[in-house]
Amino acid sequence: MDPDPIEDFCIADLTRNGGTLSCNYGFPCKPLSQVTSEDFVFSGLTKPGNTTNLFGSAVTPGSVDFFPAVNTLGLSANRVDFAPGGILPPHSHPRATELITIIHGKVLIGIITSNNQVFSRVVEKGEVFIVPRGLLHFQYNVGKNKARTYTVFNSQKPGIINTPISLFASLPLIPDEVLVKSYMLDTNLVQVIRDKFAPAKQPLK
Repeated sequence: MDPDPIEDFCIADLTRNGGTLSCNYGFPCKPLSQVTSEDFVFSGLTKPGNTTNLFGSAVTPGSVDFFPAVNTLGLSANRVDFAPGGILPPHSHPRATELITIIHGKVLIGIITSNNQVFSRVVEKGEVFIVPRGLLHFQYNVGKNKARTYTVFNSQKPGIINTPISLFASLPLIPDEVLVKSYMLDTNLVQVIRDKFAPAKQPLK
C-alpha cells in the first residue's frame, strides 16, 4: 500500500525530472493553477489492446505513468484483453494487491502461495477475484470467444515481474548455466526458449 497523501490530490507532472520518480512517494505535483477537470479523466482503457502476440493477451496500463491523476492516491487500474486461448503467464506485482473484475468471457485465474499451494477458479462476467500482494498468479481465457478484465491495484505503480520473460529475456541475460541447473534444461533448449520470449518483452510500469 502506498503512503497516505497529504494533499487533496497531486496530479503528476511527468515533464519534470525527465519523467522519473523524484522520490519513493511519487512524482512532483503539477501546479494547481494548471490543473483542469480533464486531468481527472483517463480514456486509455476504452480501447482494446492488440492480442496478436506470443501470449494472445494485451495489458493496457493505467498506472501513474499513464494516468497522472493517481499520483499519491495509492491506486491504479489496467485493462486486459484476451484472444481465445490467450494467457497472462505467471507473474507478480511486488507493490500491490490486485482485484480482477471479469467484463466479458470466462477466465481461469490462479494464485500460487509461498508454500506452493494453488488456488484457482474459472471466473465469469461480473465476478471478481483477489490476488494478494506479491503472489505469483496467472489468467487464462478458457472461453471460446474474446475475454476482457479490468484490474485495480492499491498502488499507483504496482510493478510487474513476468516470470518467463524475466527468466529468459532479462537484460542483461541470466547466465545459461543458472537456468540449466535451476530448471534441469539442456543448454540448447535454453536458447530455443530465449528466442521465443525475446519478442514478447514489453515494459509495464
